[in-house]
Order: sequence, then structure tokens, then C-alpha cells
Amino acid sequence: MLDPVRLRLLCEFAEHGTMTAVAEVLGLTSSAVSQHLAVLEREAGVPLFERAGRRVRLTAEGWRLVGHARVVLDALDAAEEDLRSAATPRGPVRVACFATAAVARLLPAIATARARHPELRVIVHELEPREAVEALRAGRCDLAVAFTYSLIPEEAPPGVSRRFLGVEPMLMALPAGHQAAGSGVDLGVLREEPWIAGSEGTSDHEMLDRACALAGFRPNVVHTADDYALVLRMVREGLGVALVPELVATVVGVPAGVVLRPISTIEITRTTYACLRTATPAVNALLDLLLE
Repeated sequence: MLDPVRLRLLCEFAEHGTMTAVAEVLGLTSSAVSQHLAVLEREAGVPLFERAGRRVRLTAEGWRLVGHARVVLDALDAAEEDLRSAATPRGPVRVACFATAAVARLLPAIATARARHPELRVIVHELEPREAVEALRAGRCDLAVAFTYSLIPEEAPPGVSRRFLGVEPMLMALPAGHQAAGSGVDLGVLREEPWIAGSEGTSDHEMLDRACALAGFRPNVVHTADDYALVLRMVREGLGVALVPELVATVVGVPAGVVLRPISTIEITRTTYACLRTATPAVNALLDLLLE
């Protein structure tokens, strides 16, 4: 019988392409991943992998097993969640969520759940959107709250469905005395400014690059920070300008000496979704509260 844990590793390999990448996603060593997949190949009785230069890739039989594995794993997850939750929302629901949505949506939903669904227990993991969706696909959480930018459209991965939670504009964060701090900001006038961006490799960083490219320049990113409270205080100290979502004004608060202004030349929005694989009574109950 094929082992479900090894089948999940096979699906992750199909998604990420290398043993090293699978190990990083699942918190294992490359050696452990390689050994598990070697055992799976012996269990299957057919070659699942082949050499392609210095790398390893799936054979045709390997890809066929990936298709079957996804069906099997989805069915197992559904059975486990169904037995755990039954008809009444109860038990733990593990939620991966980015910080601003956790403050604005998830925590109020948890507070309401205590009164409305006393047997429901929500476990929170703060993760950035792409990490949250990976955790959902790997079975490490039951619900992921993530976002996409209008300049970087992303489809839901296979086996994941999304529920719309809200959309908000991106705003310019500027020192209060800045010459561009009028009613609307043309990004083009900020081409010579130092910029504060999200960490390299994040969707925040990519979004800034694309926005400025549309305005005809490449941003001079001097500082990187992923905490919006820190970003706004860096703006106040004159370290640079930044793009921030509208929700930050509510969740973090805008410090004295900083203004948020709409962008007049380019429309940039951030859309928040709840992502799930299996809609159990417990997950649905929390989803309803998030939508409220």
C-alpha cells in the first residue's frame, strides 16, 4: 500500500521541482525527502524519477501517480475533517493569516466565535500570503487568509478554492511636509526619492517594481521592511517613501508627521481572500464570521 505521507512529498516535488525546495517547504532535510521518495518508488514498483543532467525529474509514471495522489490526499483530508468536525462547528481550525488581516478580521471573528460556537477553537499562525497558501496545501493549516495585488494577478493553486473578503487601494506614505503630499500623487514625481519596500522576493517588493515601471522608472530601494508600523515610522524619519495598503491606517494607525495619499496615475489594489481545501462545518463557521 502506498504511504500517504510519501504521496504528499511526491505532490510537493511535482510543484517545486527539487528535493531541496520540498525540504524547505516542509521543514525536512533534503536527505529525508530523498529517502522517502526512494521508498515510494520501491512501493510503486515502477520508475517515478529519472536523471536530467545533474537534476532529477518525474517520469511519465511519476506524473500519473501525482494525479492519483492528489485525489487520494484530498479524500483523506476530507474524511479526517468530516470526522473531526461532524455537523457542529467544533474542534481546532488552524488559520494561517498575514498580520493586518489578523487584526482587522480574524481576531474579531474569533471573539464572535467564542459566543456563537463555544466548541470551536481557532489556532492562529502568522504567515505571509504565499507561505500561508503553501501551509494550506501541505496540510499544516485548514484555512489561509492571503492577498494578491492587481499588478500581480495570481490564480488559486490546484485543489484550493478562494472566497473574496475585500479589496482596498494602495496609498502613498509620505512625510507630512513632502512637496508631493497633495490630494493625489503621481508616482513619476518620486523617481529620485529613496524607497522603502518589502523584503526582496516578496510580492510587496515585486508590486513596487511593477508600479514604478508603469510610471517609467526603477525605484531606488534603499530600505526593506515587512512591518508596516516600522515602515511608517521610517517614512516619518525621512528615510524614504513607501506604498502601503489602506487597511494600515486602521490597524496600525498613521503616526504624526506622516500622510497617506491616493495615487492619481495608476490604480493599485490589494484583494484579500480566504483560501481552503475542505469546507467542513468548522471551517465554514469561521468563514461566515470572517465575511461578517
